[in-house]
Amino acid sequence: MPHPRTVLIVSDHTGLTAENMARALLAHFPGESLRYLRRPFTADPQAARAVCREVTALHERGEAPIIFTTVTHPDVLRELQTAPAEVFDLLGPGLGTLETQFGTPAVRQIGRHHDMHDSEAYLSRMDALDFALATDDGIGDKQYAHSDVILVGVSRAGKTPTSLFLALQHGVRASNYPLAEDDFDRTGLPIPLEAHRHKLHALTIDPRRLHAIRTQRKPGSRYASLEQCEHEVRRAERLFQRAGLPVRDTTSASVEEIAAAILNALRASQ
Repeated sequence: MPHPRTVLIVSDHTGLTAENMARALLAHFPGESLRYLRRPFTADPQAARAVCREVTALHERGEAPIIFTTVTHPDVLRELQTAPAEVFDLLGPGLGTLETQFGTPAVRQIGRHHDMHDSEAYLSRMDALDFALATDDGIGDKQYAHSDVILVGVSRAGKTPTSLFLALQHGVRASNYPLAEDDFDRTGLPIPLEAHRHKLHALTIDPRRLHAIRTQRKPGSRYASLEQCEHEVRRAERLFQRAGLPVRDTTSASVEEIAAAILNALRASQ
């Protein structure tokens, strides 16, 4: 079996933006086996030379590494471009085009794409994150009146990561409510949710996938058994249908995809 191809994420800041951009591009090549190495805070030529030495060692072993970078200092970028690898400058071509459009040079400052000049939006995301944590897993239900969205589903269906992603990335106040045995016995919605029907988004999942997730958490337990997973998912879906809730299947969807679908629904309702 061939070794995975090494992808180096080189940034003069945290590398999160560069990695997200690289992964978005490389997702179009699903057949490729890739190994990601992040090299953050490569902010001077000396740090860039260290990366080049690492790339050279990989090249000498017969590998063909790829570099994705968002470094902003020209000297650092020139140093990286001496490495025996294809270098993708993720900011350069785009910034050049925008400089032409705006008729002004770009401010090539380290970490500029992470700056906090838009402090209102940043604080909004932090507030939403605090809110999501305070109303996670059914706690803080008295705050549901202040929620933008409430995710409902069985345990381990993806409610918490989706809530946190909506908060941190989009400033959405997302709460989540885990369905319990008592909830399945009701003909209507769980009592804490009744007054907030318009905010509810249901998450479902294939019982076999749920079984695998729960087994990692509590192996051998009744909670993780396939029979229990099938029982809960079946009854949850009946509840969703009775209540007329929009349902998202999380079985093979990423958190980003689930969040995007919910955001689209929120925008459509505004």
